[in-house]
Amino acid sequence: TAKAEAMEYGSVSRGTRAMFFMLTPNESSFQKVEEVPQYVQQATPFFVGLMVLELVLGLVKTGAPVITIGDGITSLSAGMVSRLPLLLMRGCELSAYIYVWDHYRLVELPWDSAWTWWFTFLGVDFCYYWVHRFAHEVAVLWAAHQVHHSSEYYNLTTALRQSVSQQFTSWIFYLPMALAVPPSIFAVHIQLNLLYQFWIHTELIRDLGPLEWIFNTPKHHRVHHGRNLYCIDKNYGGILIIWDRLFGTFALETEKVVYGLVFPIKRFEILYVQLHYYLYLWEKSQAYKTISNKLLTFLNGPSWKPGKRRLGDHVDNPKVTGKEVPHDPSWSLALQVYVVMHFLLVLRTYHDLFENKMMLSQLTILGMTGYVLLTLTSLGFLIDQRPTSAVLELFRCAVMATLQRYNCVKPLVPSLAVPTEVSTTVA
Repeated sequence: TAKAEAMEYGSVSRGTRAMFFMLTPNESSFQKVEEVPQYVQQATPFFVGLMVLELVLGLVKTGAPVITIGDGITSLSAGMVSRLPLLLMRGCELSAYIYVWDHYRLVELPWDSAWTWWFTFLGVDFCYYWVHRFAHEVAVLWAAHQVHHSSEYYNLTTALRQSVSQQFTSWIFYLPMALAVPPSIFAVHIQLNLLYQFWIHTELIRDLGPLEWIFNTPKHHRVHHGRNLYCIDKNYGGILIIWDRLFGTFALETEKVVYGLVFPIKRFEILYVQLHYYLYLWEKSQAYKTISNKLLTFLNGPSWKPGKRRLGDHVDNPKVTGKEVPHDPSWSLALQVYVVMHFLLVLRTYHDLFENKMMLSQLTILGMTGYVLLTLTSLGFLIDQRPTSAVLELFRCAVMATLQRYNCVKPLVPSLAVPTEVSTTVA
């Protein structure tokens, strides 16, 4: 028992330290990719714990919740949707990396060397800086990344508001590392780099003193999420802020940061949040007559127009006054409770899907993925109070009842399955 408790304590300790990039090379170096822990997947309890802590501290400090139900569920839904492709394939970044390593590596750095570990840390963070910068400076890449910036709030749920499509292009930037760094060490750092960026999405931590010179912190990252003129296209760093200082993209937090997109979307429907900018780019390109201008709509900066410089300018941006109020439509308490309960239900299904994916057929995985998307879409319709939300939700509930009847979906509380089964039997 004492040994089991020690192992559990060690696991909790490692998980906590992984969130803040505090693991040592000795405990996070592996010879084979298969041996690398699923740090991101294992971090779910820590995500939840830190979000609850932020909620409590925020209430104590400000007297108001730092998270709204509509925005928080939308952010968590975006995070869920972004990981659904992993049910059907290995991550693009790792798959492409392993291919280049197997066929084109120039040297083979030792996997068990601390020097390799630290070199990889710097390399991954440097590559991330350019992934992130290009995602802001190339419109078609921004179409994916804008998802992460679409919240008008700034809290730990915002960190999980990720794009489903960004992963299909970001892998390109890491390929040079595959010429020398073993995939197992890369697989560690690509996860730890992502985990570190979770805790910096908060307003509760104001200043970290000398650490601000070297590391990306909540203070620096708040600027990155701002739509104030001084905030736009600044502070791209992942773990380190030194890249921004070196390449001229650094900005200090000065006046109050107003969060979100320059033109807020004011929507919570998840597929719209994920995909609307692609449609906008297509419509924008159709307004131009020449092929070159049509292509440049996708390849230049998001605010580019013919006659402007590559990154465009911000003369058409709405003026930020600092008095902006985030989009938070009023909706009944009963509807809020309903949405939260059904979100928890689909979260349970989502978790079970990832836990059991190796034992499920591809057809079952596709079907369950479709159900998760249907549920998140329908809940978004309810939050937005769209006219068709009642019809869509009725259809979704019928699908849910059918899946519960055939044990494809587990109820949040087992006793709830009884009335569900009775109703489906009578029908």
